[in-house]
This record gives sequence, C-alpha cells and structure tokens, in this order.
Amino acid sequence: MRESLQHKKRIVVKIGTSSLIYPNGNINLSGIDELAFVLTDLQNQGKEIILVSSGAIGVGMNKLNLKERPKEIPEQQAVAAVGQSELMTIYNQRFQTYSQQTAQLLLTRDIIEFPQSRENVCNTLEQLIAMGIIPIINENDTVAVDELDHLTKFGDNDQLSAIVSQLTHADLLIVLSDIDGFYSANPVSDPSAILYDEINKITPTLLSQATGKGSPYGTGGMTSKLKAAQRILSSQGQMILANGKHPKIIFDVLAGNQIGTYFFEIEEDNR
Repeated sequence: MRESLQHKKRIVVKIGTSSLIYPNGNINLSGIDELAFVLTDLQNQGKEIILVSSGAIGVGMNKLNLKERPKEIPEQQAVAAVGQSELMTIYNQRFQTYSQQTAQLLLTRDIIEFPQSRENVCNTLEQLIAMGIIPIINENDTVAVDELDHLTKFGDNDQLSAIVSQLTHADLLIVLSDIDGFYSANPVSDPSAILYDEINKITPTLLSQATGKGSPYGTGGMTSKLKAAQRILSSQGQMILANGKHPKIIFDVLAGNQIGTYFFEIEEDNR
C-alpha cells in the first residue's frame, strides 16, 4: 500500500512548532532550510505542495526574549503577530535560496463556516498552485481564539491542515511532529510502547492512548493528530504522521519506506 505514496501529486505538509523551535526556545534555522529544500524539490518534480506551518507564537517568544508562553489572550495574539512576521521572513529567505516563490495565507474558522469565504480561499489556493507558488498557511492568531489558550478552545493546526487537505482535495497529508508516529502509550515514559505502522479507523481505544501536548511552544498533541486523521479518513483521504526533526524524511515517506504511522481506510470488498 505504501508504494502508492510515490504517485501522490497534491500534498499538504503540516509542520509543528516543535520542529521549528529548539527546546531552548531558539529557532531551528537548519530545519527550516531543509524543509524549504525538500518542498522546493518536490515542487520541481511536478508535485503540488501546500505547507501548513505552526510556530508564530514560538518564534515571537524568541524574538521578544520571552521564556514562558503568555497566558492572556491579548498577549498571545501580540506575540503571534510579531512571530508570524518573523517566521514568514525566514521562510521567504530560505525558499528564495532555492528560487521558489511562496505566499502567506492566514485563515480563520469561517473558511468552513461560510460558503463564500470557503470558495474564495479555495480559488486563491488553486490559483497559487497553478502559478507554481507554495502557499504557507497558518491560523490567524491575532483575530482567532480557536487555537489559543481560551475557554472556547476548539482547534489547532493539526485540524487546520486536515481542513485544508479536504478543501483542496489533497492526495496526502503529511504531519511532521516531534515523535516517530502514533504509539500505544507515551514512549518517553513507557519503554514498552508500540509504534503503530498503520491505522485504518480511529477508535475510542486509540483516543484513550493519545497523550496531551508535550511542548511549551505548541498547542497540539496526539489527541489533535488523531482527530485530524479522523477528519482525513472521513473523506477517504490519507495521512502520514512522522518525526519532523529532519524534514528530508518526507522523501523517504513518499518513496514508500516504512516510516511513521500511515492512516488510510481499507476499501471494503463488495463482492
């Protein structure tokens, strides 16, 4: 089944904050450069690439020399505004090194709530792809509170990447995190934890095995990744969850190598 991954054309790549920011809070410039190289090379191969990137608050914290994530919503939004600008500057610099044009899209939940907004976003994405431009998408943290630490907290960039995959009818979603895939338990605290090679259905048992967020810079955790996978599976899509420490792993994923956890539905035999 994995050998079919090499034929996927439209690919959404989601990279988490933990892959962009070192544990000490500094920006992982080598990782961002490697990501730019990989995505540009895939684009050069004729694939259609969309990047969903977290990291605005993490980069903002670094820029403002903050050691702890702000707790109040206005503070988080201010830090995100600073960080998003800096993050896009870094992305633009690295992608331009490989002669690849990028574009920024900051989205809010209304892209799926309101048909006209959804159509406008889809049209923009399709046009950018047709022009050979890689869209870089993030939640608009300065106006949305869905993803931030708020009582009405509702989504995150794992969910956003799944939504973008659905809107663009992507062939594959690759979620790069700080873990090798989905485990039966937290591998950090449980040495007997087993890595799932493939998952075909999100069950209550799997959800109970998911852990919370592990990084002070990010918002997602294994639960959010399973929910993203559930959304992908509901639309007959496919998703890979893999470690984003070295983004060149994307090449191995698309080559069909046994990497990460592969989420896909098994077609029922109607005979």
